[in-house]
Amino acid sequence: MNDDHLKKLEKRIADNTRAKGAVSEQIAENHLISKNYTIIKKNFKFGSSSEVDIIAEDRSTLVFVEVKSSKGDTFGDPLYSVNQAKQRAIRTAARGYLYVNKITNRDCRFDVIAITFKDGNPIIQHIENAF
Repeated sequence: MNDDHLKKLEKRIADNTRAKGAVSEQIAENHLISKNYTIIKKNFKFGSSSEVDIIAEDRSTLVFVEVKSSKGDTFGDPLYSVNQAKQRAIRTAARGYLYVNKITNRDCRFDVIAITFKDGNPIIQHIENAF
């Protein structure tokens, strides 16, 4: 396999991963809206490696939501991929969001939405106050 072919294959895999992530985030957003959350911001980045997928309000609480998905059970439950390092990165992004927007004295929490696709259908697990 030559370098050009390998680069094209890597780009296609990366594009597919981004597309799957975008679909999963849209499913999560729709789920939150159905639970009367208000979506404030999507894909907030702070620094070079910290990101929050969705920032929403649940009544008076500001909610930072991490979205994880997997296709079937092959790689395990997507909840388990929100490890301590990922939690630290999400907390850093959340602190960045609060700082940038000068938000103080506000109740906040971290939720995780895990989406597993089975036979093309999403199964949604929403863990409130996950960490």
